[in-house]
Amino acid sequence: MSRRPSEREVALAASGWIVRTSRGLTAEEQDEYLAWLAADSRHGVWLAKRRQAWSEFDVLTEWRPEHSAEPNPDLLAARPQRRRGWRLIFPVVLTMAAGLAVALWVSCPWGAGKTEPVAAVVKGYESRALDDGSVVELNGGAEIVVRFTTEERRVRLVRGEAHFLVAQNPGRPFVVEAGGVAVRAVGTAFDVLLGGQAVEVLVTEGRVRVDSPSPAAARRAVPEVAAGQRVVVALAGGEISEVTTVSPDEMAQRLAWQPRLLDFSATPLADVAAEFNRRNRTQLVLADPALRLMPIVASFRSDNIDGFVRMLELSAGVSAERNGDTVVLRRAPRAR
Repeated sequence: MSRRPSEREVALAASGWIVRTSRGLTAEEQDEYLAWLAADSRHGVWLAKRRQAWSEFDVLTEWRPEHSAEPNPDLLAARPQRRRGWRLIFPVVLTMAAGLAVALWVSCPWGAGKTEPVAAVVKGYESRALDDGSVVELNGGAEIVVRFTTEERRVRLVRGEAHFLVAQNPGRPFVVEAGGVAVRAVGTAFDVLLGGQAVEVLVTEGRVRVDSPSPAAARRAVPEVAAGQRVVVALAGGEISEVTTVSPDEMAQRLAWQPRLLDFSATPLADVAAEFNRRNRTQLVLADPALRLMPIVASFRSDNIDGFVRMLELSAGVSAERNGDTVVLRRAPRAR
């Protein structure tokens, strides 16, 4: 007879699953996760506790290892509304959060002080940590060349689309070049899309300055683009469009290519399928109307359609027929 895990062991296992689900699960991991949840009623309870604890330490993502060997204590006071009860949180969560940040930094392929340009080309979505603590998310097909010096951090977007979360360093500007257009930031977040005829800049946090390659355009007022705003620079002539405000819905649609952790709590399968379809080329089709109201309780990364479909097949009595970029879902026939 197997020994029943202690409360501490269950808590530690729940903390581990929080880390793994936050970065997205493979199909095999999703199966293991579902089996773990079903094995003991305490697992779901501790998972909810650890998820709440994890959210309390989101502020640690603002710490950059090159600034100090330890997180600044002020980070825990940066958002007063999130401090309640932090002293009671299990210490392992803090250790894991800080350890995860260090792991991301250490695994960065671009060492500090590099002056030679480093190229990166991706086929699918990829997130990379740069050696200054900044993070770049690359859409499928994007290509960048990174060149950091002690005076400046410079990234050239050769093709495609990339979103930049810039670590603050006023003495070392962060510049993204795309088609001759220069986007300058100190500590902010923005998206750059290099198209065939224009460069589009969408700011998600802070402010950036956009410089046109055209001397005539540069002599005119160059816009400072703030969070929630968008500007387009024509590659031919370097004309800069008026700064326009982007609604939250437009922003979400524009950045839908970025994977996100989707949490479903008794959500109808029809709504879950619509959410996946909005974010992916592969489309889910519910061929059986009886499936539309099936409640789904799960957490999946938005690009993990295969894992989600596999979960339906293994535990929800659903059969899936795959045909190119379409997956048709039906009730699985009952065994006789």
